Amino acid sequence: MTKQKDKRREKISVATEIDRLEERRARCQDNLERAEFRSRKEKMSEKQRQELEDEMTIMNERVLKLDKELETLRGENRRNMVLSVALLAVSALIYYVFFYNEEES
Repeated sequence: MTKQKDKRREKISVATEIDRLEERRARCQDNLERAEFRSRKEKMSEKQRQELEDEMTIMNERVLKLDKELETLRGENRRNMVLSVALLAVSALIYYVFFYNEEES
């Protein structure tokens, strides 16, 4: 099953994956904020409070994991952008050397 997910993710662009992870992170952050609000405003038993704190810990871990994944993907996106700019510069140089100089001769 994980191989299928990896194959599907290979077909998705880096920018799309970044958008998807940012949306997931935003949802986790919203859930975390709601849980924090509940912990401050609602009166709960000690057991309920502990369960809520456990849930908040899990959400914090998810947010941190998503942050790491986003950092990795942004680095990959940056690297792809640099490669694209380099290819564009090489293409422009080849065009200039072979085609623009021929017209001047």
